[in-house]
Amino acid sequence: EKHGLSPDALQGFIDSILSRRVFDPDALTELLRPLGLGWKARAQKELELMDDLTPLLRKQAEGQEISGLEVYEQ
Repeated sequence: EKHGLSPDALQGFIDSILSRRVFDPDALTELLRPLGLGWKARAQKELELMDDLTPLLRKQAEGQEISGLEVYEQ
């Protein structure tokens, strides 16, 4: 709810990352598409969402590498 996304769509996004151990930036773009944001607002929303999701994904991956996720880690 915090990010204005469908819970089912968000869960599907998370499940896909965890099952493949690969972060797909195109899937992130598709996840945010229903919000109808311009490129600048979408980029900001991506960062906010991934700030919240990255620790959760790392915890759920139980130490296994998730390819591509390092882009969102500081």
